[in-house]
Amino acid sequence: FQLQAFGGVLVQAGGSLRLSCAASGGIFSDYVMGWFRQAPGKEREFVARINRSGGSTYYADSVKDRFTISRDNAKNMVWLQMNRLKLEDMAVYYCAAGSTYYSGSPLWYDYWGQGTQVTVSS
Repeated sequence: FQLQAFGGVLVQAGGSLRLSCAASGGIFSDYVMGWFRQAPGKEREFVARINRSGGSTYYADSVKDRFTISRDNAKNMVWLQMNRLKLEDMAVYYCAAGSTYYSGSPLWYDYWGQGTQVTVSS
């Protein structure tokens, strides 16, 4: 099962950006999907997750009400819409596929995309 994240670019603080993640080589709807990020010198942190059907989502407090995760099982895609971006959102963003919806720990995610860089300028 392969994941490819893309869409990261340079954006001004306060702006918006949508990240995409394409899945292949498996049954996409079997997996909970998550987005994580890692800034230089920091540990990888949970950002958002969505359950298998797309009917339930959960966000880190730091992005709640600014970011939206969504998925389309027919297209094998998951997205992360990021609004009102802040300098502290700058990181490499990873999409991941996992087996449980009830944890944001990276340990529960089995497959990872390669990451896409989001740079936020002031």
